[in-house]
Amino acid sequence: MAEDSQPLAHRGADEEVDVVYGIGDGEPLLLDVYRPPVRATPRPAVVLVHGGGMWTGSRADMADPARQLARAGYVAFAVDYRLVDAATARHRWPAQLDDVQLAVRWVRAGAGRYGVDPERVGAYGWSAGGQLAALLGARDTRDLALANADHSSRVACVIDLAGDVDLRAYTVPPALDEVVALLGGTPDEVPARFSDVSPLSWIDPRTVPFLVIHGLEDDVVPIAQSRGLVAALRAAGIEVEYTELPGAGHGDLTWSRVGSATLAFLGRHLGPGD
Repeated sequence: MAEDSQPLAHRGADEEVDVVYGIGDGEPLLLDVYRPPVRATPRPAVVLVHGGGMWTGSRADMADPARQLARAGYVAFAVDYRLVDAATARHRWPAQLDDVQLAVRWVRAGAGRYGVDPERVGAYGWSAGGQLAALLGARDTRDLALANADHSSRVACVIDLAGDVDLRAYTVPPALDEVVALLGGTPDEVPARFSDVSPLSWIDPRTVPFLVIHGLEDDVVPIAQSRGLVAALRAAGIEVEYTELPGAGHGDLTWSRVGSATLAFLGRHLGPGD
């Protein structure tokens, strides 16, 4: 059977790893590309953003959903971004936002190489990656002096899996210590940074559609974070789909739990992958 005639669920995905999409503080910024079979018509794309509080984690954490998306006909880009170093205060916010916004612009700038439709790029993120994905759907490029600034960094839709949207809620260690390391102080000391990092600060009529999923048993990111985001999106008149998963903890939002809803949502907002 020819590759293009096989059901998408049974297709493989071509993988290109360790692709440099930019430079941050003299260090290469890397992503991995997962592609379905090449075809003449450009495909929609998804940028996947890992979690880890912006101080740990890697693009490898997004390998499974990226492969699943590629098998469904989407070109998937799992991205790394600079992680804050609590000991040295290196890579504090907004380095992480600059990097993921750069990744989206890089995808659009290289759309022809990867067979991507630059108008159909979505974002998928878990935990802190959900927070960053939300910002990709709610604000434009922060610094127009950065690379590929002639391409937009705002995605067409967002899948946010248990993302943090209000870091002011973390008031005791160790979560407070991680937030202070990222932002350089407490809400009283650096209020503008706490506002800047929050997707809630950026929701307006231009914000794109969201799919938000949170586990009811999450003991890492309080479910109030997603409920607050959904309420803010609805108040602004933004399309949002929201699901609370019974029995699911923070680490349980795997593709087997969220894949069906993700593909249905992407199909509506990016078009089907095939």
